[in-house]
Amino acid sequence: MVNCGLLTDKNEPVHLKSVVVDLKVKGHVATVSSTLQYVNEEERPLEALFVFPMPAEAALCHFSAKIADKEVMAKVQEKEKAREEYDDAIASGDQAFLLEESDESEDVFRLSVGSLPPAQSAAVTFIYVTELSVQADHALRFCLPAVLNPRYTPPGTGGGIVSEITSSPAGVPYSLSLTAHVSSPNPITKVESKCPLEPLMFLNADHTNAKVSLSAGHMFDRDVELFLYYQNAHQPTAIVEAGEPTAQPGTLMRDPVVMLSLYPEFPSALMSSVTSCGEFVFIMDRSGSMGCPMHNGSGAQMRIASARDTLLLLLKSLPLGCYFNIYGFGSHYESFFPKSVEYTQETMDQAVKRVKEMEADMGGTEILQPLKHIYSQQCIPNQPRQVFMFTDGEVWNTKEVLSLVRNNAESHRCFSFGIGEGASTALITGMAQEGCGHAQFITGTDRMQPKVMQSLRYALQPAVVDISEEWTVPVGMSATRLSPPINALFQGQRALIYAQLKGESQSSDSEGTVTVKYRLADQEVTNTLSYSLKPAENTGLSIHRLAARSLIRSLEREEQNEGAEKEALKARVVELSVQAGVSSSHTAFIAVHKGSGEAVKGPLLRRRVPTGGMPFMGALTPLSGLGAMRSCTPPAMRLAHQGRLQKGVMGPVSMLALGAAVGVVPQMGGASLMVQRGGHKRMRVNLEEDSVEDRVKAVKDPLLQLISLQKASGCWEMDGALAEVFGKTEEEVIKQTPVQVEKGVWATILALIWLHGFKMDAQVEWQFVAMKAVTWIRNQKVVSLSESVRVGNDLLGCQVKEEDLGL
Repeated sequence: MVNCGLLTDKNEPVHLKSVVVDLKVKGHVATVSSTLQYVNEEERPLEALFVFPMPAEAALCHFSAKIADKEVMAKVQEKEKAREEYDDAIASGDQAFLLEESDESEDVFRLSVGSLPPAQSAAVTFIYVTELSVQADHALRFCLPAVLNPRYTPPGTGGGIVSEITSSPAGVPYSLSLTAHVSSPNPITKVESKCPLEPLMFLNADHTNAKVSLSAGHMFDRDVELFLYYQNAHQPTAIVEAGEPTAQPGTLMRDPVVMLSLYPEFPSALMSSVTSCGEFVFIMDRSGSMGCPMHNGSGAQMRIASARDTLLLLLKSLPLGCYFNIYGFGSHYESFFPKSVEYTQETMDQAVKRVKEMEADMGGTEILQPLKHIYSQQCIPNQPRQVFMFTDGEVWNTKEVLSLVRNNAESHRCFSFGIGEGASTALITGMAQEGCGHAQFITGTDRMQPKVMQSLRYALQPAVVDISEEWTVPVGMSATRLSPPINALFQGQRALIYAQLKGESQSSDSEGTVTVKYRLADQEVTNTLSYSLKPAENTGLSIHRLAARSLIRSLEREEQNEGAEKEALKARVVELSVQAGVSSSHTAFIAVHKGSGEAVKGPLLRRRVPTGGMPFMGALTPLSGLGAMRSCTPPAMRLAHQGRLQKGVMGPVSMLALGAAVGVVPQMGGASLMVQRGGHKRMRVNLEEDSVEDRVKAVKDPLLQLISLQKASGCWEMDGALAEVFGKTEEEVIKQTPVQVEKGVWATILALIWLHGFKMDAQVEWQFVAMKAVTWIRNQKVVSLSESVRVGNDLLGCQVKEEDLGL
């Protein structure tokens, strides 16, 4: 076992002293300020590297470092110039900091800290603004990531970050404090978290301003999530933000910018129709990391076990007449069928059997090849292709994957699911955006099934096509759209649009409108939002920065297209990034603190950590030191990150030990660790006792047991297994069968009554199962339906009405 990070002469890690996070939320936008305090307790100067995750949609807009009592502010520069300035500063003996986006993924940043003198302390502050995502229950979600999952790198690719299995008995060696100030146009009803919070304090009488803090003593072993609830959350809103008076005239930062939050309301008559066709392709990550628990708490299900349950639910919920296939991938991939097959009782049974046998035993995480294979297959006429991607997001070539999805967006919709804390937001949200679908994250104690069924509901809705916008502003003004065109709309889901407002109004009319038009089920639908052009107060420049970030991302994606004017697009990205002071793939933040001016003699002290023959590729890091290394399998096991995010740079390098609390590989009964490379098994933890326990739980879950017994047609057969779900014997149930009612009809009516009587809290999970059952019963033309429902209620001890069943 080898300790990692910044080490003392006694081979002891140096710990981060404290982390302070200040969060300011205004409506749908959050500004996050993080300050990290650390000290060099070595006897020589240090150059070190730290890698941290950030939400993919965030705009990094400030970076500063306070060394002793002098603060230096970073400026945004073209990346190569910034790197040269950093190298020159280090060579001259100055202290320098370089913060840049990873080449592989836009949600990973690296901070290089140069020439920190012995016994010197430094406080690093970075600020970013981000949009808050909307949850199924209409809450807005803020997440402070504790960890960055390992990003698997195949051998021979020359990219990625080296990881080590290391040991240290220490817990989290620093304090974390987080305070959130929340303001909203609508009253704040509550703030919730899976982490302990201090009581919510309202700062005004109408409850539109509030303050909440994380309780003291939080061990940052998981993501910190806040869920904000506003009244009338689905009400469309518009915020106009004034420009910066000192900015150059005609630029984005000088002019006002508007942010529109749209919630399309589709006609109910159109939404009640659910398509019964489609080609559903389920792609399941079966890499070694899927053998990790869903969360660190007690009783956590393994990711692969939760995925098995979810696939079973999906298979039972598909409509007759559709087509489907299931792929598993790791270092290689395999499919259940050579090509998508029609959904029948026979094909469903074959798939269910194989789903139950799925394990996290396919090595690394390589998404590209199965996607290429799927896209190479011809689409089935009149069966729109819907791709469901399940992964814990530990992928090294995110940009390449997103480019592939984008190039095939015309042939499918992509619904993506990030499993477990630390999943790449760039990958999960990017695949959904490029594939005109919807993204979900399953973290902490979240159940995967409800979120997946919500996405299936979207997939079964008629697709929204021919989306267009019309902007109206007073004479003398114009509106220039900054966001990429909307390519997907779903019922109840928010769409954010940014636009730059140019010119001056020549009339007293101070209102603008935006009209969104689209076609849904061959009908034209129009939604119009009017908004005041008067700028809101106290918004700072957060909306400008998010708008600049949105435009920068659009230009970067355009740059990847063949035949694109790459140099012109790069120049435009650099110009916008420098003007707005936000990060991009072509710029970096550079801060230099002029010191004694004495040139460094000899190399800086770099802490090199041996790879020790453990060729596990990836990165697991806290957010700028904001967290302990998360356990992935037994709680005592930790993966610690060392390395640079530069392509072509591999092997041990120095790293800033911002509090890497790492664990040990346990020698427990029933536990074994296998770490190999490339096309072989990457990491598989074989916890036989836990696996058996998980499976026993899955079998004993009565809802899953009931669903697993349903036929593809939607009916149930009367047998002992079904009676067991009802808590009866088969003889008791058969004895109560109403006259002239067939056993299959009786079994299906009882199943529906049981679902409505005992599992209404999980209705989102079984709604499609029930719809199939209702359709099947209607086709049987049952004579004594009301009598059957009455007898069924008596037998099961329920009071479910016939109309509640949909019959």
